[in-house]
Amino acid sequence: MSDKNREGKRTARERLAEERERQRSRDKRKRTVIVAASIVAVLGIAAGIGIALGNAGDGDTGTDAAGPVVVPSGANGDDGPAIPVGEDTAKSTLVVWEDFRCPACKNFELQYRDTVNSLVAGGKLRVQYHLATIIDNGMGGSGSLRSANAAACAQDAGKFPAYHDVLFENQPPESEDAFARNSRLIDLAGKVEGLDTPAFRTCVEDGTHDSWVAKSQEAFEKAGLTGTPTVLLDGKNIFADTNDPMTPEELKAQVEKAATA
Repeated sequence: MSDKNREGKRTARERLAEERERQRSRDKRKRTVIVAASIVAVLGIAAGIGIALGNAGDGDTGTDAAGPVVVPSGANGDDGPAIPVGEDTAKSTLVVWEDFRCPACKNFELQYRDTVNSLVAGGKLRVQYHLATIIDNGMGGSGSLRSANAAACAQDAGKFPAYHDVLFENQPPESEDAFARNSRLIDLAGKVEGLDTPAFRTCVEDGTHDSWVAKSQEAFEKAGLTGTPTVLLDGKNIFADTNDPMTPEELKAQVEKAATA
């Protein structure tokens, strides 16, 4: 490998490591705010208990305010909600936790996507995409939720992989919650052949899969994960060593080795 290529590889690693470290710092600040807010909330809850008890008999059906969990077509809907891409017979599995508002996730996609897509197309790799909403939780807004719901709607139409890539290619700056606008998400669907249909538009505008996305975020938190992207190849975190993460070339080599074993 030439000195120029080594420098390029190092720089790409550093960018991804720096982005993940910024994400960890944001998550830490978010947890501090949540603890403070929880103290205030406890006082409010105590004051509201009498009201809640007084209204208990007023016809509440017990339905979740966010609505029922509607699992996207072909997706996993149990404890680890995920959208699978690739053949069930693939010997290697890549588990990817992503947020469409997350800059580090975009960096991961730009660096690894061609390799991952090639391995999937060759039947050697199966990917489980888990959609998270940590940027909404940390910075406010609803773009993570809205875009994840739209991606789940694309899964219903059999267009998830292409729309997933379009969302990252058109990711707005982290501070701009452009994905909160359903009109923007529908416009981007126009970049995927056959996706912009009345059914897709209704799914996006109604938030059909919002509760499913919320369940995915809940699974993310229960798993004790600290940031996105979190990427596991056959259970091994490819970014466990942020100074020397697994490169796309190394990922490809491991997957191809497993495929011939």
